[in-house]
Amino acid sequence: MAKRSAAFNRKLTACFFIFITIISVNIHLSGASELDFLLSFKASIVHDPLDSLSNWNTSTVVCTWSGVTCTDDQQHVTKIILPAKNIFGSLSASIFHLPFLDTVDLAGNQLSGRIPNDAFSCLSLHRLNLSDNNFTGQIPNGSIPVLVALDLSNNMLSGKIPENIGGFSCLKHLDLGGNVLVWKIPNSVSNMTSLEYLTLASNQLDGEIPSELGLLTNLKWIYLGYNKFSGKIPEEIGHLSSLNQLDLVYNNLTGQIPFSLGNLTGLQFLFLYQNKLSGPIPKSIFSLKKLMSLDLSDNFLSGEIPELIIQLQSLEILHLFSNNLTGKIPIAISSLPHLQVLQLWSNSFTGQIPPNLGKKNNLTVLDFSTNSLTGKIPEGLCNSGHLLKLILFSNSLEGEIPPTLGHCQSLKRVRLQNNRLSGGLPEGFTTLPLIYFLDLSSNYLLGDIGTMKWNMPLLKMMSLADNKFSGNLPELDSSIQLENLDLSENNFSGNIQANYGKLSQLTQLKLSRNSISGSIPSELSSCKKLVSLDLSSNQLSGPIPGSLGSLPVLGQLDLSKNQLSGLIPEILGSADSLVQINISHNCLYGALPTTGAFLAINWSSVAGNRLCGGDPTTGLPPCKSRKSPFWWSFVACLLVALFLIGLVAYFTVFIHKRKKSLKLKKVENEDGIWELQFFDSKASRAMTIHDIISSKEEESVISIGMQETSYKGRSAMKAMQFVVEEKNHAINSLDLENAWEEASALGKIRHQNIVQLLGFCRSEKGGFLAYESLEGKNLSEVLGGLSWERRRRIVVGVAKALRFLHCRCRPSVSVGELSPERVIVDGEDEAHLRLSVRELLDVEPRRFLSSAYLHPETRKTKELTDKNDVYGLGLILIELLTGRSPADGEFSDHESIVAWAQYCYTNCHLDTWIDPTILGQRSIDQNEMIEAMNLALHCTTIDPSARPCSNEIVKTLESISSTRSFVLAFEPFSSDY
Repeated sequence: MAKRSAAFNRKLTACFFIFITIISVNIHLSGASELDFLLSFKASIVHDPLDSLSNWNTSTVVCTWSGVTCTDDQQHVTKIILPAKNIFGSLSASIFHLPFLDTVDLAGNQLSGRIPNDAFSCLSLHRLNLSDNNFTGQIPNGSIPVLVALDLSNNMLSGKIPENIGGFSCLKHLDLGGNVLVWKIPNSVSNMTSLEYLTLASNQLDGEIPSELGLLTNLKWIYLGYNKFSGKIPEEIGHLSSLNQLDLVYNNLTGQIPFSLGNLTGLQFLFLYQNKLSGPIPKSIFSLKKLMSLDLSDNFLSGEIPELIIQLQSLEILHLFSNNLTGKIPIAISSLPHLQVLQLWSNSFTGQIPPNLGKKNNLTVLDFSTNSLTGKIPEGLCNSGHLLKLILFSNSLEGEIPPTLGHCQSLKRVRLQNNRLSGGLPEGFTTLPLIYFLDLSSNYLLGDIGTMKWNMPLLKMMSLADNKFSGNLPELDSSIQLENLDLSENNFSGNIQANYGKLSQLTQLKLSRNSISGSIPSELSSCKKLVSLDLSSNQLSGPIPGSLGSLPVLGQLDLSKNQLSGLIPEILGSADSLVQINISHNCLYGALPTTGAFLAINWSSVAGNRLCGGDPTTGLPPCKSRKSPFWWSFVACLLVALFLIGLVAYFTVFIHKRKKSLKLKKVENEDGIWELQFFDSKASRAMTIHDIISSKEEESVISIGMQETSYKGRSAMKAMQFVVEEKNHAINSLDLENAWEEASALGKIRHQNIVQLLGFCRSEKGGFLAYESLEGKNLSEVLGGLSWERRRRIVVGVAKALRFLHCRCRPSVSVGELSPERVIVDGEDEAHLRLSVRELLDVEPRRFLSSAYLHPETRKTKELTDKNDVYGLGLILIELLTGRSPADGEFSDHESIVAWAQYCYTNCHLDTWIDPTILGQRSIDQNEMIEAMNLALHCTTIDPSARPCSNEIVKTLESISSTRSFVLAFEPFSSDY
């Protein structure tokens, strides 16, 4: 009794102390009015786009201000509630001096800077929500004994969780997720015995999960996912009898799942996926009768699923994929009435699929792919009428596709490839209205499907490849959204239907290894998004339609092993996008085009024809010149001859003058002897060595870099403007003969997105490069004020320049250091890449290998390749999206801007990483920005071979404004691949 009395006295003393403290604070602050505190808060707001604070002025009563709530007597402010107002600025400490403040809710704004220390000194505060802003720095020290709810989630807070956080003894709701907090969970959390909701997800916390969490018996929700926790799951968590949800996903937890979790009788959601847990699933888990969602996927769990699973009668979602589970799929799983999502893919299950599966369930998603299942597909899978996805690929299933699936109107995604299925397609299967993805490839399916009615209006991808289908190709007029069609390796015959040209969204068409005859329909040229066309190994005849050369993004064309005849259309050689073509083993004759994809074509891609010409590597004989027809009239010959003689004479004089003007010259002046080479005839007539040297004035400086200085020049003779780049160090180190040869190659480059090199000169005192003058600024100078649409246009221009250098120049040209300083943006937002002889000649790379725009591996190997340029382009794209430069240096705890961008893209809201300048456009461009970041991360991946080529990048960027990029399948990982 005495002990209880003493404890009561201690609590009474503590409460009295808190009361006296609050009273003293109120007395201390009574000298300043609440109006002053609120106006100070308003003054810290720099931008209020929705005018949420427009009535915050002295002409109105404080208690009528937007977002402000007062006491019943209208004397004191108790609440400030301004969520999702998109206000910019910092958070003034003044509002935490309001003596009666109970609630602050500023969630979903653009507030930045540090959270003031005074935030935790307002002893009257019960609820504080600053989530979804841009706050940085550490969480303030201090505690508020009466605080009930604290939400600081989705900011950029760093550092450790304060050790004294246990001082929030009345706290029921704590959310610190979506930040960059590090270190361990403080043991003092055990003092927060009132805590019901704990969220620390999406940080960088590590160490073991403290066993002290088992003391917080009021906990209903634990969310610690997306961190770096290691060690075992504490057995003590099994003491939390009130727990409703336990989420420990995406950590490094090891060991077995504790048997004690079976004591959590109120648990409805258990998420332990993406860890390193091992051993069998504890049988106690199957006694959690209230469990609605169980996800243990992506671990190393072994053993079998017991028939005890029949006890989970409330289960709706079961994810056990990507483990080492074995044995048969339990029959009892068919008796779970609420089961909707069942994913067991990528395990080692054997035996048959339970024959009654689906009859008593409420299935919407079923994925058993990549196991060793045998037997037939059950009849009742779609009995619920709600089945959306049926994924059973890469097993050993046999028999026919159940007739019931032909009436499953809800189906959207069907993947049955790589099995042993036989028979024909069930009646009604080809008219299912919602299917958008259908893959039945690599089975033994057969039948004449050309006579069946096809009506799948939402179909985007269909592969029936590697089966035994026969007859005519299917009529697909209604599938106007089709993007990928693969009917290869079957027994199809007849012609390619002209109405395939109506499939305007088609990006890949593969009809190879069939017995298709007739000509190639010219209507295929209407498929303007076609990237890959494979008609090889058929019996096609007639000429190659020239209209195929007009397809704007066609990259791969395979017409080999057919009976095509005639000449190769010249237009195919001028198709910019075409990079790979195979016309071997046909009846083609005549000259091979000497442009585009035919420039470096392989011998194996042209063999088996009667072709001539081309590069020597093709192995084709030279073409014989044809004599003029003898029946030309004498008059016509005379007139043509006279015209040609005149034309030749004119061009002889012109070329002679041009060659003379472009010839290497030696010029002597007061600065010494200069060797001068022009690459542009107009420049050679307008510019002199004096014009170039005299431009080197302080007032003419455009930019100063580590290796060069740029000046703006103007010729005295014809007032021609140009830009001079001084190259004191690099030019002196060049071998003279090689210097002219390689610089000449650079001077011949002509492209709208590449700044033209006009001339090159050197002496013992130094050297200069002269470029064309463009009205514009460096990308680094204009980046801040650009909209997303303008930024996207700029990066497309840079990508096109790289495509020209990598794919059209022979040999290909690597830029080397691709940075915003090398990109000139003109008044129409067109990007122009300025090259340097330094990169072209690979001269002294050690001088610039410290650049932030080079991959660290490049700095070690000192090898500059096309993939290095792609890496630099990816960094520029990240900078355009986030406004942050690789040279900034500080990326929280991430070693580089790439690591930071990868983390933000995977774990953070768009608001936290997108450049605030373009945030206002989020509603219309959010998908574009996400796809662009996805592309940027592929460009900056560690493995150079995994980076896309510049040609693919251009196509992706040009199509990125549509709902789905149709050139590159850079999709996030999904369970059904």
